Amino acid sequence: MVGRRRATMESEMLPVLRSSVVKFLIQSAHDLEVPPIVKYSALSLFADRFYSSISGFTSSNDSSYWLLQPITESNLQLFALVSLWISSKLHTSHPPSIKLLKAFGDKMIKEQHFMTRDFLDAEVIFMRILNFEIGTANITFIFLEELLNQFKEVAKVGELVNWEACMDVMDLLYEKEETTVFYRSPCSSAAAILIASYLITVPVQEWEFPIVPWEYCKHNEQTANANGRIHQVVPFLLGLTAQ
Repeated sequence: MVGRRRATMESEMLPVLRSSVVKFLIQSAHDLEVPPIVKYSALSLFADRFYSSISGFTSSNDSSYWLLQPITESNLQLFALVSLWISSKLHTSHPPSIKLLKAFGDKMIKEQHFMTRDFLDAEVIFMRILNFEIGTANITFIFLEELLNQFKEVAKVGELVNWEACMDVMDLLYEKEETTVFYRSPCSSAAAILIASYLITVPVQEWEFPIVPWEYCKHNEQTANANGRIHQVVPFLLGLTAQ
């Protein structure tokens, strides 16, 4: 009974902690100066997949998941750093060493001190929860890069779209906990981010939005509803950026 009540309380805490831990991941990516592909792959692995899967492991009798029992903000920050570490291994030839990662964790994680072994255990737990499926070929960031390149090919005005603004919009979505669609429909999400960034950064007198090949999204997501999702997400994005 006590264990069930504790598991329920921890599950209720997860949505509360998510925003601060995502901001921690984004700040850590900035401080570690990782490439954007590493940052957004880590966000996809951690925020879109890992975070939504951990509630079932908090009350597990399997002691190998001890870093999730109980769930604390410090433990989640540890897993956020691990997601960056895994992503760096996937996308860079010189990922941070475990020594560097631990030293960074000692500086950034205030409430708890983790040993080198904890980082290694957290990596195994992270991989197990994702069933060792850590591919990042179909994340929103990659589709966004492709769509922006296509935009620039069909219209000069594409050069006016601010790439940093595109990434800022994506960060904002992660921080506002509105990224479920990223994992389900990454190309539609990328198209919505591109449109919103265009409307935000390109001067009104320069507006000349061409027909970007949205069929690219439909093909990649195998859904006839890609345009519908774009129409839903763009107004939401503009509302967020106006706040």
